[in-house]
Amino acid sequence: MASLPRDPRVDTDRPPPLPEWGVRPRNMAVRLVFAALFLAGLGAALTLLAPPPAGPQVRFAFPPPLPDPAALLPYLPETARAANAAMVINPPAAPAPAFRLGAADALAQTRALDCLSAAAWYEAGDDPSGERAVVQVVLNRARHPAFPASVCGVVFQGSERTTGCQFSFTCDGSMRARHPAPAAWARARAVAAAALAGAVDPRVGLATHYHADYVVPVWRSGLVKLAQVGLHLFYRWPGDWGSPAVLRGSASGEEPRIAAMAALSPAHGGADAAQAGQADAAANAGAALAYLPLDEADGPSRSGSRSALLSAAPAGGPSAGGRIALKLDPAAFPGTYAMRALAACGERERCAVVGELLGAAPGQDPGFVYLRDRRTGAEGAWWDCTALPRANPARCLPKGAALTRLLADWG
Repeated sequence: MASLPRDPRVDTDRPPPLPEWGVRPRNMAVRLVFAALFLAGLGAALTLLAPPPAGPQVRFAFPPPLPDPAALLPYLPETARAANAAMVINPPAAPAPAFRLGAADALAQTRALDCLSAAAWYEAGDDPSGERAVVQVVLNRARHPAFPASVCGVVFQGSERTTGCQFSFTCDGSMRARHPAPAAWARARAVAAAALAGAVDPRVGLATHYHADYVVPVWRSGLVKLAQVGLHLFYRWPGDWGSPAVLRGSASGEEPRIAAMAALSPAHGGADAAQAGQADAAANAGAALAYLPLDEADGPSRSGSRSALLSAAPAGGPSAGGRIALKLDPAAFPGTYAMRALAACGERERCAVVGELLGAAPGQDPGFVYLRDRRTGAEGAWWDCTALPRANPARCLPKGAALTRLLADWG
């Protein structure tokens, strides 16, 4: 058989080269082995670094951003009310714990009382129900780590700015433009005093935010809606930041002097006024939060002394106005009796309220008496300290003939 001619360019003495597919599998196998060893080592290292399953879990918690009261959606009031009504209310599971002011001296107590009263009146008007809800929010904030640790610090947070203050009345000129009437201020202070002494509004729970129902703030959707009280809607933060566990045990007890409060509160005035307010507060140490404070100092120069008011027949005689009788719940916070008395008297020039405790035996002495005569400037509130112990003995009703004469003088 004839053979093909030999190609002189082909070297028959050397083996032919390996095909390309014969090299790649060996390289791929080596790479896979190294990759497997690397992953195994990485897994072992991560296992050693991981905490034990039963050990404590480390969580990084940062304070949530504070709401900007000026950040509102551009809704008309009717649209805003509809949008707010569509958001489901989740009622509070439990009320907030009773508030404690901490180791506050008499001057700090008075400052806290007046700041809280201002927030109540300017935010809710002369409405004790709305004032109680607003006051509860302020006291919840005073114990929350995202806010200042004092009552005045909470109320006036951001007030040095023209926008961004947490309570708009502190930076929009309201405090210069209008002041509460004496009766309205007394009612606001009664609400604030009751809350500082431990009264709690269970309707709003742990709420730290609220807004009027005719606006829609941009921060609303990220919170839990708790309640509506009057025109205000109340919210808390979700999760841990809206739980009782995050609250401080009490406020710091240090209350700053707020210059904008000087027109309403001598305790916030200049050095001389502050010293005078401190002297008055010290004279009634322990009592400022336990009974109705009827004016800034609650001293005899403005309200009349206890002996003068209780022993002397007021101008006008028994027929000048008569008495108002109230039935009082002995289980209620005693400070609320003064609020009911103020509401019952309204704007009467001369008024006497006698409160009988529910369940009292026939002929038993009244549990509470409130007297007011604007012609003489006399005003005061007293309790039966046998049934309702008070921190200040000067707030106790007299007994026997003195009480009989008092009731007869006031009709």
